[in-house]
Parts: sequence; structure tokens; C-alpha cells
Amino acid sequence: MSRTVYVNGDYLPENEATISIFDRGFLMADGVYEVTSVLDGKLIDFEGHAVRLARSLKELDMKTPMSKEDLLEVHRELVRINGIEEGLVYLQVTRGSDGDRDFAFPDPETTDPSVVLFTQNKPGLADSPAAKKGAKVISIEDIRWGRRDIKTVQLLYPSMGKMMAKKAGCDDAWMVEDGYVTEGTSNNAYIVKGNRIITRALSNDILHGITRAAVLRFAREAQMEVEERNFTIDEAKAADEAFTTSASAFVMPVVEIDGVALGDGKPGRVAPRLREIYIDEMRKAAI
Repeated sequence: MSRTVYVNGDYLPENEATISIFDRGFLMADGVYEVTSVLDGKLIDFEGHAVRLARSLKELDMKTPMSKEDLLEVHRELVRINGIEEGLVYLQVTRGSDGDRDFAFPDPETTDPSVVLFTQNKPGLADSPAAKKGAKVISIEDIRWGRRDIKTVQLLYPSMGKMMAKKAGCDDAWMVEDGYVTEGTSNNAYIVKGNRIITRALSNDILHGITRAAVLRFAREAQMEVEERNFTIDEAKAADEAFTTSASAFVMPVVEIDGVALGDGKPGRVAPRLREIYIDEMRKAAI
């Protein structure tokens, strides 16, 4: 059955949805996005995603297309129409189209942003077999632009990183800049030494993950020590365990880095516990 999607005010069957060929998201990657998870038919941490969306739009001097309340209504309606119990809602906002291609921004007074949302049905999102097994990652050079804190649709290099990992028989890639890990291709990266969780501090160098913020809060509440600082790939290989966080995978244990197994090569103690806490708390707070 065809999904119902949302395009600029209309709910449409996916095969009837269209966007202008002059849309700047298509021509210039001039757009931002958010992905909100759904558990039990409810939205996970919608408020955090809405706040980050507003920040991304502001940083790119892009007009806000609708209120947070209206955005929530669209999310909920798509979840309802498409019968999503576990899955994702993808939201993309671009600077729109003024009917031609030009490097200069169109006048925001006469050109409205384009707004697209669609759902992805993901049964078993919470009870993921991959999380029980753990992920294997490789390290690659980070050659992205400098404003990674803005969640733009410029995802070509992260996609290439995923393919590099796949070619190497692994699940993902951690990006390295000036000798230090920045983040994964679609997630924030962490290592664990003893009871200490180590992850890169927030800056323009990494995405300010919504799941990251929640997981670190829960970790501190569970009396785990959190240290926000740079770490190297060699330090990661010598860690007791490692993991990533993202809206679509929650907390994902990492069991191997560049062919080096962490611990006994299986998910350790900290990451699975944090995943359990995160899912439990998010279910309680879902809307």
C-alpha cells in the first residue's frame, strides 16, 4: 500500500507527490532535516527535534515554514494515517523555489520554503537484533564542511562513508579530523573506560545530537561519569567498549574498530544499559 506523505500543505499518496526541479534543496542542497522516532505510535523527543530545527533554520537565515504546534499536528497525522507503531518521521525544509537556478538566495518575502514529511515503518526498532550483536566500524578522514552543527541535507560524504564501511564488511564509519574522532556518518560517537563515558564536546565540528543530549543526561542520573573531550582512534581501540547514539538507532554498541575487537568482541555493560534506560524513559515521555 502506498504511503501518504506531506508536501507543502497537502497530504498525498507518495506516487503523486512532486517538488519543483528548481527547488534549492535539489539544486544546492539548501535545506535542513530532522528525523523523529516513533514508538508505540507516539513521537520520541519531538520537542528536542523542533528546537534543533528552529536553530538550523536560523543559522541558514531560512524562513520558518510553520509553527511547532502545526508541525506536531502533521507528524501525528502522518503517523496515524500510515499506521506507524514503530518507525520514523522524516522532515525536510528547503529554501524553496523561485522558478530558476541562481546562487543568490531568493527573496524570502516572495518565495516560501518547501516542506516535505514522510514516514518509514520500522517494526522491531526498539528490539533491534543489530543492537544485541553490536556494530563494526572503520575510520575515515573527515572532509566535510565546517558547520556540522547544522543538520543540513548535505549527506553525500556520510553516504560515501557508509559505502566504504560496507565495502570493508563493516556497519559504519567514524570520521577523524586532525587525529581525533568527530562522529559517525549518522550518529555521535562514544568510548567507555571503566565507568567513564567519553565523547567529543559540542562545537561546530559535530551535530548536536538530540539522542546524545538525552543519553548523557540519563547516564549522569545513573551515576556514570561523563567526560566531554576529544579522543583518538587508537584510544578508542584500547577502550573497554564503545557505542553510538542517533534518533533512528537509539544507543548502538560498537564491538570492533578498524578490525580491532573491543573487550571480548561483544556488547559490553554500559551501552546496553544506556539503551535500556533510554528506550524506557522515551516511551514514558512520548507524545
